[in-house]
Amino acid sequence: MTEDVTLTHLDDPLFDGAGATKRDLAGYLEAVSGLILPELRDRPLSVIRVRAGQRPFMQKNLPDYAPPWIRFVTLWAESSRREVRYALCDDWRTLLWFANQRAVEYHPTLALVGQLHQPTQVILDIDPPEGGPFGRAVAAAFLVRRALEDAGLAGAVKTSGSKGVHVYVPVEGATSEQAAAATRALAARAERLDPGLATTAFIRSDREGKVFLDSTRAGGATVAAAYSPRVRPGVPVSFPVRWEDLSDVVPGDFTVHTVPGLLGGHGAHQAWAGQLPAPQRLSEALVEEGRAIPIARVQAMHEGKRRARAARRES
Repeated sequence: MTEDVTLTHLDDPLFDGAGATKRDLAGYLEAVSGLILPELRDRPLSVIRVRAGQRPFMQKNLPDYAPPWIRFVTLWAESSRREVRYALCDDWRTLLWFANQRAVEYHPTLALVGQLHQPTQVILDIDPPEGGPFGRAVAAAFLVRRALEDAGLAGAVKTSGSKGVHVYVPVEGATSEQAAAATRALAARAERLDPGLATTAFIRSDREGKVFLDSTRAGGATVAAAYSPRVRPGVPVSFPVRWEDLSDVVPGDFTVHTVPGLLGGHGAHQAWAGQLPAPQRLSEALVEEGRAIPIARVQAMHEGKRRARAARRES
């Protein structure tokens, strides 16, 4: 595949229940390299790796033994209170090196390395309740599409590779704070379109079996890239589909085994199913609306503390 990377243990199972080997992972990434690399290029990257016999783990820091030709950027990570060397997966040999490290999932930042405070996309992460059918996530995705249209915006959709859906809205000229506010506003608007189906409640017990519209994929968050495999049984792939086809697919349609055959030859498959719109500007009205909505994680943290105090008083 490339003389710069020596692949090892290719016939080992990727992980328990994968139904795939490391050879399958490397072959898949080669087949989609022209599609996934543009999603990763110039974006600080976190990966989810699976070592043999161990639980999956997220790796943000590029290890010291990484080849010197892998580009990286050193950034302060507030969560771990230290500087982290994030890899920049800009080319095929870097992607192949990660595959040999058993990196299954690829989670880039929402902004490019030179403009980390200016995200290039707003993302709504749509998550059905535990055991809920995928069709409910699809129905909620169409609520988000209506909310976008009402705001003068357009987005593209992909399966998350897990059990839900991601709606991507390319943007320009927005700060991280503005994009986060707009994300909250769009989620709230979609919820109001059908409150019996969708909820923005961050605390799981408050969702009452509804589809969760997650508005927290903003700022320093990452999301599984389009075409990224996921550490799930069968190794499903986060795969873009056309809006008109969304009601006819299920996540299991797209795996490391099936996707190469769906791409077709000679560029038959267009990136993002040909539906990713050009970058758009967020309206001031949408941003101001979102600023009035509490940040979900912060609100949930305070609410959790309040409930804990109430429980202690009752006991």
